[in-house]
Amino acid sequence: QVQLVESGGGLVQAGGSLRLSCAASRSIFSVNSMGWYRQAPGKQRELVATITRGGSTTYADSVKGRFTISRDIKNTVYLQMNSLKPEDTGVYYCNAFDWGNNYWGQGTQVTVSS
Repeated sequence: QVQLVESGGGLVQAGGSLRLSCAASRSIFSVNSMGWYRQAPGKQRELVATITRGGSTTYADSVKGRFTISRDIKNTVYLQMNSLKPEDTGVYYCNAFDWGNNYWGQGTQVTVSS
């Protein structure tokens, strides 16, 4: 089991930046990968970025060059979001994937105004 708690969401104008944090209940190096997903109103949840135990990262095409996923040496994963656009609006969820099991945080709202 892994408990995840997100923070850092909020309201920002287009072109602005936000940094999301995800605190895990155990070392993030004990799971296969960590990631960020988002869900806009009326849409399915989609992958934003992931980072594996080994440090490999992947990004959705829509956020490449603007968002960066990173981690500390213990139990926190970050999502730095720059040059935000109104279409980045949604609930952002932290995910931990561990041997076939997905764990989710409660989500944090990000709203980008035009």
